[in-house]
Amino acid sequence: MAAWSRLIAAQRAIHITIFCPKPPAREGAFIVMLKILVSACLAGHPVRYDGAAKTAHHAWFARWRDEGRLVIVCPEVAAGLPTPRPPAEIQLHRSGADVLKHAASILDDTGANVTALFIAGAEHALRCAQAENCRYALLADGSPSCGSTFIYDGEFSGATHAAAGVTATLLRQHGIRVFAQSQIAELAALIAHDPNDRSAAAESHQAKRRG
Repeated sequence: MAAWSRLIAAQRAIHITIFCPKPPAREGAFIVMLKILVSACLAGHPVRYDGAAKTAHHAWFARWRDEGRLVIVCPEVAAGLPTPRPPAEIQLHRSGADVLKHAASILDDTGANVTALFIAGAEHALRCAQAENCRYALLADGSPSCGSTFIYDGEFSGATHAAAGVTATLLRQHGIRVFAQSQIAELAALIAHDPNDRSAAAESHQAKRRG
C-alpha cells in the first residue's frame, strides 16, 4: 500500500509540474507554442507495465522538453493501474476503435478484464490534451493505450498487427494528430511549418523561408 501511495503521489507530481508549464517570455511579444501530449514513459518516467521507462533519445524531444512544450501523461497509471502491472492486450486482433465501440475488450495476461480502466485512461489523456490545447500527441507505439501504428494481437504471443490503441484512437477522433516515437522527425517538421506555432524556433524557420 505504501508503494502504491508513492506511485499516486508521483503521478500527481507529474500532473502539477509538467501539465502546466509556464510559457517562455520574450520582451515585446507573447510566444505561442504548440503543446505536445506525450506518453510519460517516453519522457523517462518508469510507468510501463514492467516498471520501466521507454525514454525517447532524440534531439528534438530534448528541445521540446526544454521549451516546455510537453504535456506528460500515462493513461494507464492515471486510470488507477499499478506499476508494475500484468501486460494487457486488446482481444483478439481488434483495435482501440473496437474497444471504444464496446465491440472488443482488453484483458491482462491473468485473464482480468481491464477494459473500463483503459477507456478511463484514454478519456483522462484527452482531457489533458484539450486543457492544454494540444494539436499533436507523441505516444509509445505497441501499447494497447498509446500504440498508433501497431499493437499486440491479443494472444500474448509477441505478434503484432497494424492498429491503434484506445488513447491514440480517442485523440484522433477529436482531431489530435498522433505520432509514434519513430516519427519524431516527421512531427518536428510538421510543427516547424504550422502557422499556429509562434515559438522562436518556428519564427526563425519561417523567416528563413520568407528571406
